[in-house]
Amino acid sequence: MGQVSGSVVATADGIDSLSDAMISLIVLVGLRMAHKPADRKFPFGYHKVESFAALIAAIGMVAIGGFILYHSYEALLHPRVIQQPVLTMIVLAAAGAVSLHRAFQMNSIANRYNLLSLKTDAKNSIKDGSASIIGFVSVLIASQFGFLQMDAIGGIIIAGYIFSVSYISLKQSSLILVDSWQNPRITEMVKRIVEEKFKDENIRVKSVLLRPAGALAQAEVHLEIDGNKRLADVELLLVNIEAAIRSQIPVIGRISSIPHSYPAQRSEPTRRFGGIFGDRRNTSGAA
Repeated sequence: MGQVSGSVVATADGIDSLSDAMISLIVLVGLRMAHKPADRKFPFGYHKVESFAALIAAIGMVAIGGFILYHSYEALLHPRVIQQPVLTMIVLAAAGAVSLHRAFQMNSIANRYNLLSLKTDAKNSIKDGSASIIGFVSVLIASQFGFLQMDAIGGIIIAGYIFSVSYISLKQSSLILVDSWQNPRITEMVKRIVEEKFKDENIRVKSVLLRPAGALAQAEVHLEIDGNKRLADVELLLVNIEAAIRSQIPVIGRISSIPHSYPAQRSEPTRRFGGIFGDRRNTSGAA
């Protein structure tokens, strides 16, 4: 319709819709890869492929936004009359309604499963629906009020919207890929779960290290445990701790519990060693 009417904003919205379909395909491939089981090449699994797919989608959005911005600027310098404005507005309104309906459905699924790539695709769909509405208003003003530059201005607004959504997606996916994740709420939850549920074991949590891995997170929990415990008891305790954390915080997929001993009481060798010195001192005194 953008080609027929000569409308820059309608053409921009059409290109944006095509990019939306392309990005959905990239996200689909990324999600399919992310669910592959771990193997020798990727022993920690393919979860980060989902974040990489979100990064590729965001880069594609930047390229599309630059293309739309360039052609919108050209049209701003040389505005043209829009042909068949009524039909163009009908097409833009229908495209906006379909895109927004799809966007809200995808956003609900993304929030349910907490997937970055689906959230990126949902934002992209919301942006696509909003772009169609902006296009509708731009064509209305340009055709009915004679302000021809509004057609190009609408294209520039769409490009700016694309850049804003792609910036957020680029930032989030880049931070995940470099293992940057600051979530003090989950850290405190892990500490509270361990120290409250296993307080009889006299366990202290030294530190909790978190790293994102696609839809799930990985945690490394450093614990201070009585060094006098048997190895079998420590292993059973760590299994119970990991199960408790995973049951309370499903977003953590892989948990590594690392025990560290602390001197809860003097060990047997220390007592024997002290006893020897005590005997020597007593003997010397008697002599």
